[in-house]
Amino acid sequence: MKVKPTGRVQGNEIVIERMFDASIEDVWKSVTESEQTAKWFGGWRGEPGPGKTIELQLVHEKGEPWVNILIVECKAPERLVVEMKDDHGLWRIETTLTRLSGKTKLGFVQPLTDPGLAGDVGPGWEYYLDMLAAVREGRSLPSFEDYYPALKPHYMAEKLG
Repeated sequence: MKVKPTGRVQGNEIVIERMFDASIEDVWKSVTESEQTAKWFGGWRGEPGPGKTIELQLVHEKGEPWVNILIVECKAPERLVVEMKDDHGLWRIETTLTRLSGKTKLGFVQPLTDPGLAGDVGPGWEYYLDMLAAVREGRSLPSFEDYYPALKPHYMAEKLG
């Protein structure tokens, strides 16, 4: 299956948007409740809240590792900002939901500490956000092989352009 990229590199940020034919509260549950995030990204455990750290299991990554996620900002049902650290540095992920006449727009932004990672990071987030859409719509889940490395040139060109 050929996947078309929808995101872009803006400065040093990966920016991707998705539209959902659902209420903002419903989409918020899909990106914040462990039972829901487990279906497309990974379940989490711990006590959530701004300034608190939860553990997230990355079920679609090799070895299904658990990672610590710091909740930087949480303003239900509109904005969630989290941070995690790994071997590639600090990952800050900003999710903003906006009501648009019966629909909800999800805005995703990830600043890159290393702009050279755009070609690897962009396709990964396209995949995960399409996983979210597939789960919400009851469709079969996409295959990561359709996203990477196929979308890498788009994000590298965006970075250089």
